[in-house]
Amino acid sequence: MRDTLRAQLWPLPTLGVTLAVVAGVGLPRVDKRIQHDMPSWLRDYLFSGNPDAARSVLEAIAGSLVTVTALTFSLTVLTLQLASSQFSPRLLRTFTADRYVRTTLALFLATFTYALTVLRTVHTGEDGQSGFVPQASVTVAFLLTLASMLALVLFLSHLAREIRVETLMSSVHSAADRTTQRLLPEDEDRPYGNGAAGDHGGAPPETPANALTLTVGASGFLTSVDEEALLKAAVEADAVLLIDRYPGSSLIAGTPMGAAWPRTGEPFASKTRARLVKAAAEAVITGAERTDLQDIAFGLRQLTDIAAKALSPGVNDPTTAVHALSHSSALLCDLARRDLGPHLLLDDDQQVRVVLRRQNLEDLLDLAVAQPLRYGAAEPAVLARIAMLLRELAWSSASSRQPPVVAALTRLRSTIDAQDFHPAERLRLTELTQLVEQALAGQWTHSPFP
Repeated sequence: MRDTLRAQLWPLPTLGVTLAVVAGVGLPRVDKRIQHDMPSWLRDYLFSGNPDAARSVLEAIAGSLVTVTALTFSLTVLTLQLASSQFSPRLLRTFTADRYVRTTLALFLATFTYALTVLRTVHTGEDGQSGFVPQASVTVAFLLTLASMLALVLFLSHLAREIRVETLMSSVHSAADRTTQRLLPEDEDRPYGNGAAGDHGGAPPETPANALTLTVGASGFLTSVDEEALLKAAVEADAVLLIDRYPGSSLIAGTPMGAAWPRTGEPFASKTRARLVKAAAEAVITGAERTDLQDIAFGLRQLTDIAAKALSPGVNDPTTAVHALSHSSALLCDLARRDLGPHLLLDDDQQVRVVLRRQNLEDLLDLAVAQPLRYGAAEPAVLARIAMLLRELAWSSASSRQPPVVAALTRLRSTIDAQDFHPAERLRLTELTQLVEQALAGQWTHSPFP
């Protein structure tokens, strides 16, 4: 729920409007109580106009804030459209989750609502009531207006910075880093450089041939897995559960997503089978779009989208693709130093009860490299950056995790051989592929200064 609300524009503005209504009703009542007992030094700083002046000020504030709010919404929508068409539709969450955008909208709407609410308490005396001007309340409206104007200037500056592709990629990189640190424990025994280290967590149990098939409950992208619910269901049924689909996968209702089998070897009772299938379907949560809640590959997916879009004929921006590959390389090198094996959930007796599949290094490397390699096959700069990515990843990976790098290097060489490059470009690319081989062997050659 927190993740859903974080990616929506409406919760914070709604809260702002609610607080503005409460303040607009409450502050004038406080004004009425303290108006005659207010110290003279404080009265000098408050609004001192008559009821007509107070109405004019509040009406001007309300009218101007409607215009400013409409402008802000328009700029936000245009930015979302630009990000979707120019970079990737999967970047929209980055904008809608931006706290600065939501806070600015909340301030504008709160100021407008507050001004209207206070306006109803101003009495000119012509309606049979005694004249009343909520001095403190009008002053607060004036201060909120000043804050809104300052926020507008800062919002425009923020927006101009946020729509830059470098800022977008940095935001994606930071979000992916947070997801990785939250979900994957770092291998403390894994040194930087080409050392030997293996995955932790033990080997998952083998799935028997007669295991109970677990099916998907609702179609959509797998956004998260309720580990507590799965473990509880497995313990109650004295079973072992395997979920072989990982967050980010596209699931179709009714199709298999895993298996369950009794730990003792005795067949499940019919009621137990039904409970297990239902509990697993409810614990595997799907949504209309991918999120970074438990999806370690979502950041790589966004960066690859940016690179692929930059390499399209309509954009033709290989420099952006190269920068996106640099961010992907940093994420991959970090992931290579972490435990990417299946996630095992243990019961109180330290027995494996639930096995959750994760994307391995081969899947992640293919996600980061396959499309840029295909769409950038004719661009030497892109191929050179892919070679550097493989070199950096080879250096950061344990020897047991290097086969995917070797396979990607073979694919890169085939792509280079198939292109009609200038001899100097081909020589440079060949040298880079040789440097990848050296990194795989634990060597890093430093280029001499000219």
